[in-house]
Amino acid sequence: MLSKFLISKFVKNYQDTTNKKVRDDYGYLGGSVGIILNLVLFTTKLIIGIISNSIAITADAFNNLSDVASSVITILGFKLASKPADREHPFGHGRLEYISGLIVSFIVILVGFEFIKTSFDRIIHPSKVIFNIVPFILILASIGFKLWISGFNKIMGKAINSSALQASSTDALSDVVSSSCVAISLFLSIWIDFSIDGYIGILVSLIIIYAGYSLIKKTMNPLLGESPDIELVNGIRSKLLSFDHITGCHDLVIHNYGPGRCMGSIHAEVPCDMSIVKIHEIIDEAEKEISDEFSLYLVIHMDPINKTDKEVNASRLELLNILKSFSIIKSIHDFRIVGEGDHKNLIFDVVIDFDPKFSESDELKLQDDINVALKKSYPYYNAVMTIDRDYIGV
Repeated sequence: MLSKFLISKFVKNYQDTTNKKVRDDYGYLGGSVGIILNLVLFTTKLIIGIISNSIAITADAFNNLSDVASSVITILGFKLASKPADREHPFGHGRLEYISGLIVSFIVILVGFEFIKTSFDRIIHPSKVIFNIVPFILILASIGFKLWISGFNKIMGKAINSSALQASSTDALSDVVSSSCVAISLFLSIWIDFSIDGYIGILVSLIIIYAGYSLIKKTMNPLLGESPDIELVNGIRSKLLSFDHITGCHDLVIHNYGPGRCMGSIHAEVPCDMSIVKIHEIIDEAEKEISDEFSLYLVIHMDPINKTDKEVNASRLELLNILKSFSIIKSIHDFRIVGEGDHKNLIFDVVIDFDPKFSESDELKLQDDINVALKKSYPYYNAVMTIDRDYIGV
């Protein structure tokens, strides 16, 4: 309830998440709330750590301080990512949001390594941890706050599909685990004579480092170029096939230049005997509607397909029947016949499952095997094919 109240209070038109201004306001709100609450938690835990003489609590306090820096970077990331396109960056600066998330991840790891050293020093030079009910209750309260922050950032990150806010949510959840370990350390000090504070501190530090590593993996993927979302892929294909005279589509490629800044291209199969002007009008309409609906810039390439010629249709069916014996092949497209008389080329693209172990030599062997199988039925035909790997898996 509180999350929804804050969003509706501070984000104007919060339901219009495709609007860049609304999206930026979500990021600013998430960062601002993070700064305020993490400053409160840092101050509280630092005081508790000094009073109880606990290095684990102090480590957890400075972890919250790093979260303040993370929130500042998140705000800067949204601010810089919202800069308009320029000559050097024709697709805008949207990827800066991913970079801000990456910086946050490295800060988290740095804090973890620093407190491994501090915790190791406490193991070598142990000192008694003083249990006090008030600090213990405050630690439990901080766990509750972090759970809420994690949920708050998760709601906003999901609403605007922000990797930076989702990273902040994961970071806050890791703080819940680390603070829980600190609470256990403080509680066990009542019965345990030797100091386990340093050991718990190392455990907390390792949790922090792992959280940072997980965040790096998550924020690096869109920068390196990950596969597009399956729902987006299916949505684009379904919408494209809903237009008249478009009978098939393939070779969808999507480039991510930041949230809401995607560029895509796809091949659409159209009748070869239809007016070029007419089909061009349909393609233009499809590009505009799909781009608007899915918040991207889509370019559609036309592939003319002959579905009325008897020889073409018969050859396609025979080829499909031959290819059934090749389990790796998922489908074919761009089928056409080139040449005259008996000596003709069957030109087509073959789609196979993505397998990193399937090498170029394996591709050549597959092409040879298909040709051998084809010539048993059509000795004067030659298969000229291109191997397409299905990276999306749908």
